Amino acid sequence: MELTTNDVVIEPIVTEDSWRLQEESNKYVFKVNKKANKVMVKRAIEELFNVDVVKVNTLNMRGKAKREQLNQPKGKTSDWKKAYVRLSEGDRIDIFG
Repeated sequence: MELTTNDVVIEPIVTEDSWRLQEESNKYVFKVNKKANKVMVKRAIEELFNVDVVKVNTLNMRGKAKREQLNQPKGKTSDWKKAYVRLSEGDRIDIFG
């Protein structure tokens, strides 16, 4: 099954570190589909935001363990994938726009 552009990128990750990366090295951080590879992420970002992507780094993030509370068994949050996307000079993504 081929992932569509809208299926690849789930949401931007907005933290203090991600803002620092945007300002210092023009990198943006996104939560992406676990089945997406670097090529799919690059194509999706270029199509969605009309920018030129220079490099994509991906990380598989392990879900966090949760402890037992009020008769609920132990568990963990879902595993997910994160992508760091570096754009060419002059390109910007308006995350809140």
